[in-house]
Amino acid sequence: MEAGVLLSFDPVLTANKQTQGLRGEYGVQDGFSVLLAGSGLSLVRQADGSYSLQAITGAAAAQLPAVKISSSYEPLNAGVSGNRRVVSQEDIDRIQANDLEDVFRKTPSVAVGGSVGIAEKVYVRGLEDALLNVTIDGATQAGVLFHHAGRLSIEPELLKQVEVHAGAGVATDGPGALGGAIRFTTKDPEDLLRPGERFGALIKGGYFDNTEGYKASVNLFGRFNDNWSGMATVAKSDSDAITDGNGTELGGTESEQTMGFAKVVGKLTDSQTVRVSYDLREDDGIRAQRPQWVISDWNPGYPLKIERETVNLGYQLNPADNPFLNLEVTVYDTQAELEQNVIGRWGVYNGSSESQGVNLRNTTQLSSHELIYGAEYRDDTVNAGPGTDPSEQEENGSVTGFFVQDLYQVTDKLLLSAGVRYDDYELTDTDNQEFEADGFSPNVGVSYQLTPTFSVNASYAEALRGRQTMETFLLDSRMNDPELEAEESENTEVGFEYYRDAFGFSGTFYRAQIDNAINDQRIPVNGIPRWVFRNIGDIETEGFDLRVSYDWTQVQVGLSYSDFDSELAGDNGDLELNAYDHGALGNTIGNTWTADVAYQVNDALELGWNGRLVESLENIRTSAGTVDKSGYAVHDIYAQWFVTPDFNVTFTVKNLFDKYYIDHATNGSFEHIPGYEGIIGLSEPGRDLRLTLSWRI
Repeated sequence: MEAGVLLSFDPVLTANKQTQGLRGEYGVQDGFSVLLAGSGLSLVRQADGSYSLQAITGAAAAQLPAVKISSSYEPLNAGVSGNRRVVSQEDIDRIQANDLEDVFRKTPSVAVGGSVGIAEKVYVRGLEDALLNVTIDGATQAGVLFHHAGRLSIEPELLKQVEVHAGAGVATDGPGALGGAIRFTTKDPEDLLRPGERFGALIKGGYFDNTEGYKASVNLFGRFNDNWSGMATVAKSDSDAITDGNGTELGGTESEQTMGFAKVVGKLTDSQTVRVSYDLREDDGIRAQRPQWVISDWNPGYPLKIERETVNLGYQLNPADNPFLNLEVTVYDTQAELEQNVIGRWGVYNGSSESQGVNLRNTTQLSSHELIYGAEYRDDTVNAGPGTDPSEQEENGSVTGFFVQDLYQVTDKLLLSAGVRYDDYELTDTDNQEFEADGFSPNVGVSYQLTPTFSVNASYAEALRGRQTMETFLLDSRMNDPELEAEESENTEVGFEYYRDAFGFSGTFYRAQIDNAINDQRIPVNGIPRWVFRNIGDIETEGFDLRVSYDWTQVQVGLSYSDFDSELAGDNGDLELNAYDHGALGNTIGNTWTADVAYQVNDALELGWNGRLVESLENIRTSAGTVDKSGYAVHDIYAQWFVTPDFNVTFTVKNLFDKYYIDHATNGSFEHIPGYEGIIGLSEPGRDLRLTLSWRI
């Protein structure tokens, strides 16, 4: 579909190069970043607003498999799809990302709490990832194992990019995307292979001084012939306890992680591509019984192991001469298991989930329309029980969805978007209660280019989520209210984007509401107090995001700001979202600033600084009383040196000034409230010097 972009280039640069095209809605920079990935070309914006292509030269071109766009400009709005942010492979490499907190470090609307990987939870505009549709290469990550632990697990080493879609958006975001969507995309063999290269290997070794830990990985990749390629990655990390900014070692934060990944990509014909991948990740260590809180007399440490395994099959049919056909099919199976050994009490207890699904979508080009439509189905099963019978408790649920999204380029300046999806949910819970919910979720949006440098946009979207499977560790102690209603969300946004002569400024203003939010409450059932999952009220969120940047020849600077307020209007009065009361719903996070500076010294050396400042919060209303959250400012610096095209060194200092702080995305401190001693989240690591050596063979 045409986007009104004036592009000039030398035809020699694009000879014998192909792209897989784009699906969905992107800003110009993000869209070309995806299109040009692995091509050896970069996009350059000219002073008159047009664009040109140029070849990447120097050591960086030989080493980096993805296109490096020398710009800090990251427009918050992509067409009319809402607040979309992209975390690139380069961002992940520079910070030497070891967990999800590292991955989203520069994204102000995303916060990650938990300090240690197994306890990490991701919040987008204050809403927990359980309210988002999260996929890895199209495989939905559904189910919650344990509310005191995180539910998302992926090795940053594998990632090509991450897309964050904040707020209910387009129909292609998937079922149940009440708070938006997160899309993790892993690397293909072709992203690592150089032109004309048959086989290669990438060996990395890293050291983290805060935990006296190491991380090592070996990645083998190659072309079997002109049509088939493959890759295999093995990684292992081992670390001691985290030391916070006060010099205190945090018990229960030692970890040992292993990861294995394999992918095969084949061109069956010129128009047919198949991808098969296998992903295994394990995390093992002594953890607090409730990993998101500090170890204490009543929250001791026990052995805890979590494992995720995903098998993914993808197929694409995209004939170059047929604008009506661009078919994509994804079939997947994801299994996750958490095992905790509460020694001296009940011993081994297991929670497991399995999601099997299929997604089908086709993209049709009709003159000035791009029509995306398809269907998807997912079946979820969760189990829990002691080591002697890990399937003692069981729930089964499914969702079937159909969707259509139309992008209509009315004129060179005017883009309209409209779509709808229909979802049908079914659940049989552990008490053999049956729940059904179905409905339509429409969306509409508009983007208008007022001048060559300034555009405005607006959108409205709805999303629906019926009752899904319960958290595994609660199957034996909770029940569902027989009168449960489906959760429904509405999201309204307006935004703008300005770019002129290397200066960028963009913003999004939004208002969102989730009706009939589901959480557990202790209420009388037949005269006996029970913990019951019920509709506890409506979540209301208002806020805005801003981004400003400027690019010089070798230096790029950027500043982002996120400001939002969330409240839960329910039977217990208006409470602010907090991790203690509202597990799997959300958290209250202070206004967040992020800043970044990158200096390209020469073709071989880049220096940078990233900062994140979170403003303090006072008198957060919770069911136990009011709590405060202290503000903090954290600084990271990095240097990336390509010694040769095949060998590079990355040095990073995280938390440069050794700041003691508890991330606002973590459980706040309730210790000042009588009877709540020990209810406090883990503090974050103090200064951490990281060194990674990467050798390409």
